[in-house]
Amino acid sequence: MKKMNSSMMVAGEMAAKKLETKTLALSAIMIAIGFVLHSVTPPLFFGIKPDFLLACLFVAVIAGGNYKNALTAGVVAGIVAALTTGFPGGQIPSIFDKIISATAVYFMVRMIPESLGASAKVLVFAIISFVGTVVSGLVFLGTALMLAGLPAPFGALVVGIVLPTAAANMVMGALIYKLQVKFLNF
Repeated sequence: MKKMNSSMMVAGEMAAKKLETKTLALSAIMIAIGFVLHSVTPPLFFGIKPDFLLACLFVAVIAGGNYKNALTAGVVAGIVAALTTGFPGGQIPSIFDKIISATAVYFMVRMIPESLGASAKVLVFAIISFVGTVVSGLVFLGTALMLAGLPAPFGALVVGIVLPTAAANMVMGALIYKLQVKFLNF
């Protein structure tokens, strides 16, 4: 009996590692997709471009399932964003905002009841994407304001960049989430 329990424990650990590998691979793929989108998106307002890396980060956070994976995805996405930012002095704010927004999204996702239907989950994820993007934008702008200054008034950047990006990420995040659920069975 004891040998059977240990065999079951080993099988359970192997299954958990397989799932962990799958979620880490998905996170890496999502961040890579976000990087490509982030890289090809042209600047729209005062040299600042929308941060579509966030929509992919949020899907990675949902797929990751635990806080360690969410934090890791946030750090990696922050480093990627820091390397590609067009904002003067935006490297540190990029890292900071991705970590905080990944954490915020993780805790918002934890509040979603398991009993929600698939369509409701897509809607809730769209709302979480919007809120997470606003959090990210406010943290980025606030940090940049303290460290390097802003090229335009804070309110103008919120209205001109953060809110339109949040709306775009709401739609894009929901679409990416639906594709991920459909094709990867998460």
